[in-house]
Amino acid sequence: MTPYVFVPDALSPTECDDLIALIAAHHLKDAGLVRGTTAHDIRRAEIAWLDDIPEAAWVMDLMISHTARANREAFQFELSDFGESPQVARYTAERAGHFDWHSDIGAGTWAAKRKLTIVVQLSDPATYEGGTLELRPDSNIAQAPRSRGTATIFPSFTLHRVTPLTLGTRWSLTLWSHGPAFR
Repeated sequence: MTPYVFVPDALSPTECDDLIALIAAHHLKDAGLVRGTTAHDIRRAEIAWLDDIPEAAWVMDLMISHTARANREAFQFELSDFGESPQVARYTAERAGHFDWHSDIGAGTWAAKRKLTIVVQLSDPATYEGGTLELRPDSNIAQAPRSRGTATIFPSFTLHRVTPLTLGTRWSLTLWSHGPAFR
């Protein structure tokens, strides 16, 4: 099995700009919550959920298409739906934005059903430093491309992180496809 897939141009630069503008016009919430407690040592970012923004509905059609193709070509998981709202995150250097090593599968109504994680780079990589999405599917660490609009698709059980930002702001889109439990 391929440990991850990169989809260049999953969103165009204009679509990235449009999505950032939609999110920036809405209130972002602190994403430092982990198991009901504020845990900024694990994650420091602000987030917005696209289901709360009707003008962003177009994003799902594009992401479903990219995910279906990547799954067919690389993973062949049994997928059933996208039961969770897509999430846009903003990591800033002024807040020491980061997300420590974690996987997206676990206990809980939604996390237990996650099969594939999709992360799309929305920011121009020239506008920030640090903030690299790193994947650890085995004992090696791989860096996701920083190209604007590139989607990184990987099994939700894969360890991954966003390294601390040292300059600027990084925006990303994350969503999860669901399916029956792994066997």
